[in-house]
Amino acid sequence: MPKVGMEPIRRRSLVEAAISAIHARGSLDITIRDIALRAGVSQGLAHHYFGSKDALIVSAMRYLLTEYGKQVRREMKKAGTPRERISAIIKASLGREQFKPETVSVWLVFYVHAQVSDEAHALLSVYSRRLGSNLVYNLRPLVGDQAQSVAEGVASLIDGLYIRKALGSLNKDESAERLVEDYVQKQIEGRG
Repeated sequence: MPKVGMEPIRRRSLVEAAISAIHARGSLDITIRDIALRAGVSQGLAHHYFGSKDALIVSAMRYLLTEYGKQVRREMKKAGTPRERISAIIKASLGREQFKPETVSVWLVFYVHAQVSDEAHALLSVYSRRLGSNLVYNLRPLVGDQAQSVAEGVASLIDGLYIRKALGSLNKDESAERLVEDYVQKQIEGRG
């Protein structure tokens, strides 16, 4: 007889095991069996909870996006003005929490996976739209009707600098956060 209350614990264990397996392999060249072994559960149980490897991979990304959302909300609580909220988004997006090796591996693999998986693509689109709408909302009082354009620039810098920092190709003397902050400040001053 199954233990009551174990499903959420096992699901989370499988998601964490998927993240670990992706990091260890550096790709999606993993199996449900690999993930189940890491989680200490049977392959059948992994299939029972998720149905497929793709569903488990998408759940792993959803987990990381949820953690990212929590980080954004924590930073936003400290902010009082639109400009401070923009800085909070930048800090949450490019802060230390986002650069754990496992997190980086899953993000990089997920960007590639979104090209072939409709569900992964939809999830990535949700992230992108939410980032954009948060930026536009907070930029509007600062740059007026240029908010959409500036938000696109900020989001592009966040995503691009994330990848460069994750791959170690960002100049060691440069701070990804500072580069985005400088861009935002120049956009505000140029339209003020």
